[in-house]
Amino acid sequence: MSCDILVIGGGPAGLSAAVNVRARGRSVLVVSNPLEENPLWPAERVDNYPGLPGVSGAELLTTLHRHAERSGAEFLTGRVLSSVQMPDAWYVSVGPDMYNAKAIILAAGVARGKKFPGEAEFLGRGVSYCATCDGMLYREKDVAVLGYSDSARQEAEFLERIGCHVTYFDRPRTCEIQGSDRVRSVTCDGKTAKVACVFILRPTLAPTDLFPGLAVEKGYVAVDRRMATNLPGLFAAGDCTGGPLQAVKAAGEGLIAGQSAAAYVSDLERQARKG
Repeated sequence: MSCDILVIGGGPAGLSAAVNVRARGRSVLVVSNPLEENPLWPAERVDNYPGLPGVSGAELLTTLHRHAERSGAEFLTGRVLSSVQMPDAWYVSVGPDMYNAKAIILAAGVARGKKFPGEAEFLGRGVSYCATCDGMLYREKDVAVLGYSDSARQEAEFLERIGCHVTYFDRPRTCEIQGSDRVRSVTCDGKTAKVACVFILRPTLAPTDLFPGLAVEKGYVAVDRRMATNLPGLFAAGDCTGGPLQAVKAAGEGLIAGQSAAAYVSDLERQARKG
């Protein structure tokens, strides 16, 4: 699927960006986890969002989502796992599928938690971030799922349905992945399982894992006043750019990112017409 602008993240920043992309007449696809998994969802009361005093997190997200939906934004539930920039567009993988866009807005919030020992070393050799992508490689084998969201259990159930023998770790704090040439076992919170693969299902990947070469400052994505990153065609907004980690700040940055991304796409088209 192709679109003008792809937004990663369905919180206040991503939804605000989508509304403003559509206001500029551009097509937009929002890729995100289920709305209920957004960190803002369980908040009982949000008092500092202008015009909506005392609204709950769930009410605020639902209102923003409905606005973006009515504006014509399209939505896809899933996690972006990788990206590559080609001369004509950005290409991103969402599960086993590939999507492309002329510009991307990163609004996936803060990626919490450091990589576990062995995670980077065995990536592609028994460590995976996508059960639906790689599960068929481990049919009839022992696997572990490290789940950090409600939807992670659904991916674990998918693995079981296709014949994997699953050990599920629910939001483990400490893990170590062991092996030699490939993964042989994983130990989480003192429990060890012998497995052929470890599926690590976090709500989002670290921005620098998704976009190699992306500049960061003190752990946050570095942006200018247009919310542009150091990578052409990639913009960022919301918690991933730093504090204050507030919904109203995220929505404001989403507005800027949406308008900037739309202007970037228009510039690309003008340059293409010139030849």
